[in-house]
Amino acid sequence: MEKPKHLGPEYGAQFGDASIVAAYRHRPPYPDQVFEILAELMVDGPRTVLDAGCGSGDLAIPLLRIAERVDAVDPSEAMLAAGRARAGGDDPRLRWIAGYMEDTPLAGPYGLVTTGESLHWMDWPVVLRRFRDVLSPGGWLAIVNRVGQRNAWADDLQRLIDRYSTNRDYRPYDLLQELEQRELFRIAGERRTAPVPFTQSVGDYIESIHSRNGFSRDRMTAVAAAEFDQAARDLLATYLSGDVVTLQVSGSVTWGEPIV
Repeated sequence: MEKPKHLGPEYGAQFGDASIVAAYRHRPPYPDQVFEILAELMVDGPRTVLDAGCGSGDLAIPLLRIAERVDAVDPSEAMLAAGRARAGGDDPRLRWIAGYMEDTPLAGPYGLVTTGESLHWMDWPVVLRRFRDVLSPGGWLAIVNRVGQRNAWADDLQRLIDRYSTNRDYRPYDLLQELEQRELFRIAGERRTAPVPFTQSVGDYIESIHSRNGFSRDRMTAVAAAEFDQAARDLLATYLSGDVVTLQVSGSVTWGEPIV
């Protein structure tokens, strides 16, 4: 089975763009309960974690609360530099490793492998096999996502996103279904945290959209980016009474075994 075209390497490469790196800090943090769930998954093995596709450390840095060492791997040097500059990013227990998960040397075994909104960009058969090989006996692969509760403007905003996205190959998909259909991953459990509020300005909320695939300012024309920003601001003004957006954000954790 071929991987969906919109998840190809030419689209994943956008996360090395300076504009996406700069916009990434406007994404909401993972709820604290995510890390309680992940701690419960490290029972018998070493308290070492591989965070695959770590970006600027949204998972990797908080994982230091529950781990003795975190190896954080990402192909974007710019993302890693942003992570090092964050609070906690210089902790000696955190090793920032530049490289692709498909072939970067690893220092397992790991009691847990995490992927935070990143696995969909990887070569699934290759990395799932690597995860299987570096996990300690009884260790889990945990696929972690941020999930925003549906808000009143969701449909209208999605129509704007569909109109302006540079990823014209995008089609809706379910990552877990894709992995199971290919017999690459066996789910052992799933949990979702309680929603927590996250408040930011309208401008920061719109900028967070520019941290997504298809909205890199480096790949949109200046005119298209400005048009999208204004259209999004006008849309939100019809739903909000001020310049503040409050989102309700949950975390989802699905853990299981790579079976390649």
